[in-house]
Amino acid sequence: MRRVLTIIGLVVGGGLAAGAIGAGGWCYRNATYLERGMAAVAGAGYTEKQTTVDGSVIHYAEGPDNGPALLLIHGQEVDWKNYRRVLPELSRRYHVFAVDCYGHGSSARVPEKYSAATLGRDLHTFLTEVVREPAIVAGHSSGGHLAAWLGANAQDTVRAVLLEDPPFFTTTMPRARTTWNYVDLATMTHTFLAAGETDWVGYSLEHSRIWGFFGDSAENFKRQGRRYHAAHPGEGIRWWSLPPVMNETFRASAGYDPRFGDAFYTGSWDEGWDQADALSRISVPSTLVHTAVRYDEQGILMAAMGDEEAARARDLLPHGRFVKVETGHGFHDEAPRQYIALVDELNRR
Repeated sequence: MRRVLTIIGLVVGGGLAAGAIGAGGWCYRNATYLERGMAAVAGAGYTEKQTTVDGSVIHYAEGPDNGPALLLIHGQEVDWKNYRRVLPELSRRYHVFAVDCYGHGSSARVPEKYSAATLGRDLHTFLTEVVREPAIVAGHSSGGHLAAWLGANAQDTVRAVLLEDPPFFTTTMPRARTTWNYVDLATMTHTFLAAGETDWVGYSLEHSRIWGFFGDSAENFKRQGRRYHAAHPGEGIRWWSLPPVMNETFRASAGYDPRFGDAFYTGSWDEGWDQADALSRISVPSTLVHTAVRYDEQGILMAAMGDEEAARARDLLPHGRFVKVETGHGFHDEAPRQYIALVDELNRR
């Protein structure tokens, strides 16, 4: 989030002046970042597959078998392609499995399974039946919750866990109400469903709180988004004038089930597991990554964890290493070399 706000400042303030940085190259990179990234992923040998677990389809990408198993679990409102910057390099020495979580991408939309415990159990089955060997499990954001659940409850299939900026202790009440995820995505999904709306892509474009940081430029970007949405129904929205870190916020929205976000509004995501208990029971090697922390003018936490929550999580991990970085929330995308180095380090432990 910190990096996003910095980029917003540049956009609004004119720091992205086309003449200064080359409008053609800038627009090309923004418009084609996904295609270029996925071409590299395909070139590395990844194939998309599906399996059925307990009656529900899990879509995933599998890389070539070049080493120990590595399971990647993305965060909210994206999909497995969010790992595109690290997938080619990881495929050179791991057997990578990158899943779409339920309610995302091409996996099943099954709201009865939108909880860490239930989704964790199905991922345990996925590890047992598809991966078929103990794996390093790396989860980002809400995927970090799932990696922690697996590390605590499925140690027969887990060698180590990489917890990439998970929202530990910030998804439960009353703390949740003072976090960006709750006031933005969770509340937005709840109001969308309550109103009986059907176009999540268009609704999220109009109601996302991120536009509040764009000042007078917000309406211009919304107009661009509306035009794109009208011309590309069934897709997420892209802006040629915004960099990948912003475009990725909306890119996978067409494959997102708002009922997944509503689980964070109602608290049902956390039913059936205790975060502190799970962290204390992870006996395999673990690494907890905590990214930059920022609060807005109303005191809303614009990060997955504040420093207090991160310290509590660190202290609970019996075999954990704590890594503090100053990137935004998407550490694997913003600092791919450092992310890969942490995976390699876990592999050696």
